[in-house]
Amino acid sequence: MSATEADLPQRSSAEVNEMIRTLMQRTSGVLNGQRRREYESLVVEWAQAVRREQPPQEASP
Repeated sequence: MSATEADLPQRSSAEVNEMIRTLMQRTSGVLNGQRRREYESLVVEWAQAVRREQPPQEASP
């Protein structure tokens, strides 16, 4: 049985942003193969966290 996204702990956008920064520093900004996939996954996770953390929009009258 595989874990679904809902089963995984949800990191904050700040946590994921720090992971992206660390990855970029560790690789001197050069991403290839596995590192590029890791970066892309982190960016998607960061965007999801940002959306999750935003307050709900009120409907316009």
